[in-house]
Amino acid sequence: MYLALFRYSLRLVTIQFYDIVQKKNQTIRIALAQLNVCVGDVHNNLCQVKDAIRQAQGQQADLIVFPELVLAGYPPEDLVFRPDFLAQMQAAVEEIAAETHGITVILGAPLLRGDDLQNMACILRDGQMMAEYAKQCLPNYRVFDEKRYFTPGSESLVVEVAGIKLGILICEDIWEDAPAQAAMAAGAEALCVLNASPFSTEKQAQRTELLQRQAASNQCPLAYINLVGGQDELVFDGDSMLVDVAGNIVFRAEAFEAGVFVQDWDVGKIPPNPPFAKGGTRDSSSSLTPLIYKALTTGIRDYVHKNGFSGVLLGLSGGIDSALVLALAVDALGAENVEAVMMPFHYTSGMSVEDAQQQAEWLGVRYRQLPIASVYDSFTTLLAAEFGDRPVDVTEQNLQARIRGVLLMSLSNKLGSLLLSTSNKSESAVGYATLYGDMAGAFSPLKDVYKMQVYQLAEYRNTLGQAIPQRVIERAPSAELAPGQVDQDSLPPYPVLDGILQRFIEGDQVLEDIIADGFDAATVRRVVNLVLLSEYKRRQAAPGVRISGRGFGKDWRYPITSAWRKNLPLKPH
Repeated sequence: MYLALFRYSLRLVTIQFYDIVQKKNQTIRIALAQLNVCVGDVHNNLCQVKDAIRQAQGQQADLIVFPELVLAGYPPEDLVFRPDFLAQMQAAVEEIAAETHGITVILGAPLLRGDDLQNMACILRDGQMMAEYAKQCLPNYRVFDEKRYFTPGSESLVVEVAGIKLGILICEDIWEDAPAQAAMAAGAEALCVLNASPFSTEKQAQRTELLQRQAASNQCPLAYINLVGGQDELVFDGDSMLVDVAGNIVFRAEAFEAGVFVQDWDVGKIPPNPPFAKGGTRDSSSSLTPLIYKALTTGIRDYVHKNGFSGVLLGLSGGIDSALVLALAVDALGAENVEAVMMPFHYTSGMSVEDAQQQAEWLGVRYRQLPIASVYDSFTTLLAAEFGDRPVDVTEQNLQARIRGVLLMSLSNKLGSLLLSTSNKSESAVGYATLYGDMAGAFSPLKDVYKMQVYQLAEYRNTLGQAIPQRVIERAPSAELAPGQVDQDSLPPYPVLDGILQRFIEGDQVLEDIIADGFDAATVRRVVNLVLLSEYKRRQAAPGVRISGRGFGKDWRYPITSAWRKNLPLKPH
């Protein structure tokens, strides 16, 4: 089944697919298979791969390249420890090989070779496995922990397709210089990079600059193929592209859109224009808000559908957070699959009731009101003897939120709809949310969205069409759990709070540096203390879309039990 591998003295490998000597062709018709797959869904992932191959064959492509681990989905996590899962991977690769007549296929899968599990790129043609490449650089930071699972490869691979020598790399390999340089030393004339690179607000700009630099510095055109779609907290943006020898982007697939993109790629063309400008063909100065909005809707849609649900419901309070979640859910799933529930109490303003109903009507969702006063009275009557003469405090506020959580979960169970939580990152960071109350839910779309970003996204959504009443955006935010309550009774102003949180959470800044940026020392200490105190709540929160450089999920691993907050290092400033 396997052809002989010719090894160079530097342990570099070149495979030649054609025996016929012909004039060197500088153009290859390449298909970039930017697919949305699901972890562990071997059958459907296999079907998507086969369908993409047929599309590429129908357009006379010489080559189709798939993303990293496309057969398994990314990240497969501990599924790769299961021998039955790995056997399915091997069988799927062999089944795909049978579909490769007249076309070269490069696709990713986790495969066991001897005692080593490797993140592999398989090169298939005319029914055979022609060669394999094992990922050399294994990321082990933030959301990545590939060293837990895979053995790194040590050899470069260059394959010849349609007369072009292609060096094969996988994701993190391109972020280091050595693998690309080794492939070039082995004779590569172009690079193909298979990726599972998740979206974050800074990732597209970083990725673009990296690929342009690698292409230009190596004087080698580059094909970059990435996954698209949501997988638990991660969302992949696709953004597959072709980069020429000078670092100019000559093709870029639409972000967050699955598809098979066929291009005639002239790898020998020397562009007449000057060296590349950072940012490529996409305006790097444009707002990230539309991309973030698309990332959130993609994450919602895929989490709901990939977990077997069709519809969602949420508590609609008349406030900005639930209003944005409702708009996101409608755009992700369609109004017919979304239900909003307003649960007013004594402290709920008439404005909130009016705005919630108005938004539900605008967006065309199912809407119901369930007043909670009688339920609250029943609870407080039952607890009166237990509470004794203790004064009213936050307990009664949390009780309102928990009654709402029980009602929403009951509707979710009975109706078969997935419940969306509406907490944002700013609130979650400092514990300004009720455990088993407004934190209830199966998925939290705003989990990685700071409060000020919530406002930006709401304003942006209204530019696309009437969705969120303007006074919801303009009014002072309030949980409405007590008379006259507003968030800033308990928290610093959100611009201040978000500025401190971003520096501490994503920047890992020490307190002195945050203060040096102009923040009040006492406020900084208080906010950081709240972040550390609230870890037990966040650990029980629903998963949500990760859009930042560090979300409260895979890449946030602070201990629940910790006394470090008592010793926060803070020198007099």
